[in-house]
Amino acid sequence: MMQKLWQEKLKLTYSKNVIDIIQYGSSVIEGSEPKDLDISVFYNKIPLKDQLNESQEIKNQLQKHADLPIHIKSFDLYSFFDKANFAKEGILFYGRSLISKDYFSKNFGLTPKLHIFYSLDKLKKKDKIRFHYMLKGKGGKYGVLREYGGKLIRPGMIEILSEHEKIFIDLIKKHISSFELRKVFVL
Repeated sequence: MMQKLWQEKLKLTYSKNVIDIIQYGSSVIEGSEPKDLDISVFYNKIPLKDQLNESQEIKNQLQKHADLPIHIKSFDLYSFFDKANFAKEGILFYGRSLISKDYFSKNFGLTPKLHIFYSLDKLKKKDKIRFHYMLKGKGGKYGVLREYGGKLIRPGMIEILSEHEKIFIDLIKKHISSFELRKVFVL
């Protein structure tokens, strides 16, 4: 079960020190089965004790809207970009703002995308056609590209939104075993 808190109309109360509240991790990836909800709260430069206290208040408010336990982290921009912060990539690439309802990375002028590179060279003609139908659709039914807002950039390369990663990987694996996934940011 996916819990898209960023799509809900949450009436959260928080101080002016909060820059953004981000949901990230497996709970934002469609088709995944998260065990918890990962939330990060970004602050202006305030004492860590104040960050932790306010994050706990935000967590309590969010827990009323969630069926899964919430795991919450506090950051200011200095601690976020620290080398020891292993959540940084997941927050930048998958993070969705509970305030703006958009990708967190857009605060930096970046939109996360996944590029999937594949080759159909080793497939039989009928299997190539099946793969094409899966992407583009057939007989009035939409293919996964249209259904999930993906694009065929060129033969052998598709571009999708980060939250659809698992859906596309699972579908592609049914047709081909070898493909490459690249995480990119588009300006």
